[in-house]
Amino acid sequence: MPIHDQGYRRYEGRRLPPGGAWWVVARTDLLAGMRSRMFVGLLLLAWLPFVVRVVQIYFSTSYADLPLVAVNARTFRTFIDQQWFFVFLVTISMAGAIADDRRVNALQLYLSRPLTRVEYLVGKLVPALVYLLGVTLAPALLLLVMQVAMSGSLSFLIENLFLVPAITLVCVVEALLWAFAIMALSAISKSRRFVAVTFAGVLFFTAAMSQALRAITGSRAWAAISPGDMIDVLADAAFRVGGRPPVPVPVAVVVIGALIGLSIWVLERQVRGVEVVR
Repeated sequence: MPIHDQGYRRYEGRRLPPGGAWWVVARTDLLAGMRSRMFVGLLLLAWLPFVVRVVQIYFSTSYADLPLVAVNARTFRTFIDQQWFFVFLVTISMAGAIADDRRVNALQLYLSRPLTRVEYLVGKLVPALVYLLGVTLAPALLLLVMQVAMSGSLSFLIENLFLVPAITLVCVVEALLWAFAIMALSAISKSRRFVAVTFAGVLFFTAAMSQALRAITGSRAWAAISPGDMIDVLADAAFRVGGRPPVPVPVAVVVIGALIGLSIWVLERQVRGVEVVR
């Protein structure tokens, strides 16, 4: 009877280049979202305002004498502002990104594979960014394309060329802020419900406190404690909307950057703590 050596065997499979393991995590979460009918319905519903705006563009290009349907730079600023409700729902739907892995102790299994902390976090961040930009950046840019197509001229785009970088900047910054925030909260809990409630509570509490303190003290600078107000300051500046902002634009940039930095710090510490234990 032959005896087979059960010692070391050279790996004969296909070797993947290092640094690409994040895509496995990202693809898994993306497909999981697409398998949820409720989530897909939410994404489709988020495009309903786009359809309404396309109708507005049609009437503005066909009946230019109707001032109520006129399309300008403020139209795109308003559209992004109106998408906030769907941004909020999509964000809280990501509450279980890391919390679910912590609840079933899957995080230890992830990090026991050839997967670094950075790759794991990038893999969790990408689906959130894809879905958030899918309800803000994608429809806003497509709306601009529809304006050019229906008008049959590039004049609107040439006169408002700043709209492309403005839309991109505001949507990307907003997506990064909320994606990192929900991931940081998800990393400190094992309950997606707790994460969702905490995110909503912090968001609405800071907005309410900002309004209350501004009313009591008469100082508009209290807007700095509300992340949503800081996004509005950045958006108004990018879209060149008139009016005096409650705080200077550099202050809004610093606040947003600090919140993203804090979220990254929380993620690094929480995931590192799990990795050290394994």
